[in-house]
Amino acid sequence: MDFIEIVVLALLQGLTEFLPISSSAHLILPSEIFGWADQGLAFDVAVHVGTLLAVIAYFRRDILNLIGGWLTTGFTRTPNADGRLAWYVALATIPAGVAGLVLDHWIEANLRSVEVIAWATIGFGILLGIADRKSGQVRTLASMTLSMALIIGVAQALALIPGTSRSGITMTAALLLGLHRVDAARFSFLLSIPLIMAAGGLKTLELAQSVLPVDWQSLLLGVALSAVSAWLCIYYFLAFISRIGMLPFVIYRLILGGVLLVFFV
Repeated sequence: MDFIEIVVLALLQGLTEFLPISSSAHLILPSEIFGWADQGLAFDVAVHVGTLLAVIAYFRRDILNLIGGWLTTGFTRTPNADGRLAWYVALATIPAGVAGLVLDHWIEANLRSVEVIAWATIGFGILLGIADRKSGQVRTLASMTLSMALIIGVAQALALIPGTSRSGITMTAALLLGLHRVDAARFSFLLSIPLIMAAGGLKTLELAQSVLPVDWQSLLLGVALSAVSAWLCIYYFLAFISRIGMLPFVIYRLILGGVLLVFFV
């Protein structure tokens, strides 16, 4: 990979991991437009590490509070708000984890096409718009229930379909359940941590078994760029989402999906 490829792909991964616009749709464009080869397993691990570092750094206080609440009250009859939310994040991760283990190879073989990505980008973009428009936005994370967390977790499993967007589908479910936009986004971002850790861990195991040489300089650049872009993405998304809503992202998804269908299918 040359310098331009590293910069473009790392920035795309960092920005699209947390915006509700589908990282799959964006990462396929450089290969289709410029004929770039697949970035390879090592670089994939690197940019996932970068996005993981970003979300942990941004939510470090929340994470410490969740861990503290879980350890001190999580196994009592009346866990505090942090202990309860920690359980919700953990339990909501299970559906996507199980679905990934069972369906990953089938999806890789049957659904990873430009056409599927394009239609998923459009379809789930429309659903995001409906959820944002119809949402009462009357609930906060403090009022979240176990059933709400599990519904969001099941929705997250749909993100295995390329083009869906993990952040997009979890925010869609959260909005349909009545959460405020910012709280929907915060829960989506917290929910990404165990999933990115699991995915990154599996890819790291694959990488450890590989005999291909590793370009550490490229990997470190990929980690740095994806981490910085992901952190900025989270910061500005949470700062502006309550004012701008989801409509700009819905319109963007419709345009992106249309471009994929017209020019690349």
